[in-house]
Amino acid sequence: MSKGCALIHNLTKQLTRHKFPFVTSTIPENGIYVLFEKAETAHGYDRIVRVGTHTGINQLRSRLKQHFLSENKDRSIFRKNIGRAILNERNDIFLKNWDLDLTTRKMREQYSSSIDFNYQKQVENEVSLYIRDNFSFAAFELTDKSKRLEIESKLISTVSLCNDCKSSDNWFGRYSPKKKIVSSGLWLVNELDKTPFDASEMDYLLTIIKDK
Repeated sequence: MSKGCALIHNLTKQLTRHKFPFVTSTIPENGIYVLFEKAETAHGYDRIVRVGTHTGINQLRSRLKQHFLSENKDRSIFRKNIGRAILNERNDIFLKNWDLDLTTRKMREQYSSSIDFNYQKQVENEVSLYIRDNFSFAAFELTDKSKRLEIESKLISTVSLCNDCKSSDNWFGRYSPKKKIVSSGLWLVNELDKTPFDASEMDYLLTIIKDK
């Protein structure tokens, strides 16, 4: 698994790296992104700490904006997990409110009166600052939805199963209340430790990334 993971890191290193503020038009409309975090390394490269994609047509740029720009934790599980780590680090009781998903009318009616939305806005700003200061990303185009989801899952599994691709002792994700994030070293809880790439699939991945 280490060899495949090293190849993935080598391939993604060759892609254009984006940092905040990024130019949206330089990012594919459909595809997969990989996130890197300051001070995290693996295989001699910046370590991949998250892999993601989108389900809607032409929504990759929008997905990345939800992570970096839109201060709404309930539209970005990545933002929500960063906020969880921020709040858990300081034993903040607001964590139970942060965990709530207020996207539905029913949930808003049930919990809105008990939530300090001014403080939630402050935490959202903290999340934005952390993400913008510490993360960069690369993306490659893949238009077929089913193939995107398959490749995303196998990228995550290959990285999460690699014994040589672990988080540093100071990685901020270690403050996460989510055990899967802490143990995997990835800002993810889904698609971990499933089916990795085999040799022939690695050749396919090489082709689609090299062509970009």
